[in-house]
Amino acid sequence: MNGDQFRGASRHLKGRAQSALGGLTGDPGRQVHGAVNQAAGGAQYAYGRARDRAEDLLDDGRALAHAVEDRAGRWIDEGRDLTRHARKRGSSYGQQAARYADDNRVSALVGLAAVAFAVGWLSRSRS
Repeated sequence: MNGDQFRGASRHLKGRAQSALGGLTGDPGRQVHGAVNQAAGGAQYAYGRARDRAEDLLDDGRALAHAVEDRAGRWIDEGRDLTRHARKRGSSYGQQAARYADDNRVSALVGLAAVAFAVGWLSRSRS
């Protein structure tokens, strides 16, 4: 409960007491003044509740933004780890392929010639 809610509730009660006292004493001025205080107190209490709710929503929004920021940071870190792992695997496979080609030069040249022939055959004109 914030200050506006407290002051609004106390003003509303004060207005009810004034209206009741004005009714008992037969003083219409006091009754009207009490009704005005009741309405003003109710309005101030409603304003205090709305303000309190807005502050709660603001806090919830901040917490949600921090949670999103943390999750995005974790995703970025995971992506970096995956990229690092893929780079290591690619480098390892490339080194293995280069070693195989170096150790088996004839097989590598025959394989390369077969691939070049297949590409040439598939890309020829069909006229």
